[in-house]
Amino acid sequence: MREPIPTWYFALVVVRSGTRFLVVHERKHGQLWYLPAGRVEPGETLAAAAIREALEETGVPIVLDGVVRVEHSPRPDGARVRAIFVAHPADATEPRATPNDESLGAAWVTLAELDALPLRGDEVRALFRHVAGGAPVYPLSVIADEGAKLTS
Repeated sequence: MREPIPTWYFALVVVRSGTRFLVVHERKHGQLWYLPAGRVEPGETLAAAAIREALEETGVPIVLDGVVRVEHSPRPDGARVRAIFVAHPADATEPRATPNDESLGAAWVTLAELDALPLRGDEVRALFRHVAGGAPVYPLSVIADEGAKLTS
């Protein structure tokens, strides 16, 4: 019998409202700024994880618009899979300004304001610019349950 391959799944969300993007001031990872993101829990879909992580980290309820891409990174000890979603706020709830167990807070920023923040890597800036520049956003249906009915 073959051994299972340890695989970790993550959901990341580019939340956009007009020209502003939602960023999280992380409690861990050196207290840098990042986009709403986190690990998918057992039994949870990638989409549900994206919605949950955004709410937990920012306090802002979101509506998923689609998928920018899915990344699969095989490694000698397992693999990582990351689904990167695009979303918009579900309502006018302001980002959480006080710390909780998930983050130190969150904020709406423009691309210009993003440059003043200490980011956890260039990925945040690159993703926000990619989306702002009109990147293709694929339907949520590109991620489906195994055996789900195919639609045209």
